[in-house]
Amino acid sequence: MTVAEPAAGRSRRWLVVVAVLLVAGAIGWLAFSGIGNALVYYRTPTELIALGPEAIGQHIRLGGLVLADSLACTDGGVDFILTDGETEIPIHGAPGNGLLCPRENVGVVVQGRMGTLGVFEPTEVIVKHDENYVAPSPGELPTQVIDPGP
Repeated sequence: MTVAEPAAGRSRRWLVVVAVLLVAGAIGWLAFSGIGNALVYYRTPTELIALGPEAIGQHIRLGGLVLADSLACTDGGVDFILTDGETEIPIHGAPGNGLLCPRENVGVVVQGRMGTLGVFEPTEVIVKHDENYVAPSPGELPTQVIDPGP
């Protein structure tokens, strides 16, 4: 013969189960809703060219590698060619925008607009970097700092 469980104990158990599910759902929602803002989506040069004339003037993120021997950084301006190994896009950033100067053969994401002459005009340059940090030796500048000289 079984003893019937009191109704108060059964409802308390369901209340705990519902509370745990609500907390787990809230934590999951907070975790995954924040990820979307942290991701940086970009197009490759080949994808940008495939858009054709509709890409002109559109605000776009473009990602690829800085082509070797194409980099020129002067007075805050930056010029280089971005490639995905298949297509090349010239990048020209105006002086005074405070754009970061990347290195050759390094991955970058540029954010800006495609000009009418086929030149991408960035407002921001995001340089991909190695996740391993190596501190400079005493008296040396970090590798990402350009020595302004005397």
